[in-house]
Amino acid sequence: MKTLLTHRLSQSEIKQLCALTQGEHNDNLKEELYQLTLDANRCVATNALWTFTHFAVADNEWLYAKHDQLIDRCLNEKDTTKLRLILSILLRQPFEKETVRTDFIDFCLARFTDVRAPYAIRALCIKLAYEQMKYWSELLNELRQMLDLISNEPLSPGLRSAWRQVIKKIKA
Repeated sequence: MKTLLTHRLSQSEIKQLCALTQGEHNDNLKEELYQLTLDANRCVATNALWTFTHFAVADNEWLYAKHDQLIDRCLNEKDTTKLRLILSILLRQPFEKETVRTDFIDFCLARFTDVRAPYAIRALCIKLAYEQMKYWSELLNELRQMLDLISNEPLSPGLRSAWRQVIKKIKA
């Protein structure tokens, strides 16, 4: 598997990797792929993460057990591509009221208000902040205030879309 991940992957190769690891009987291959997300070779690690972003819903559930580990990786990740991919994976996971982590909420709030952060990371952090804060009205009010602050700056179309989506959910 590692050999395949050492070069730029096509969409058909991604689908091939997803097919190879699908189903509960292939959880050992999912674990192997997950360990490759930690590989020292950046290309291997990013390709492995990219593959996880294409997992079917049923296979994506396997990653739920890695939820806290993925959050820990976000908090420490310096590579923006890896960070974007990990945030994308986390956005496909449920955030339960009992297990929400304040350090990750703070991370998301800091990142989406950071004008130097890439737009994709900011957009993902807006959505992830909402997914974590939606359980408490006082936190939603805080999120709304922070969203109001960034609405005055020029936003990319993707960032503006994420902003609108979350504002709509807050108002609902």
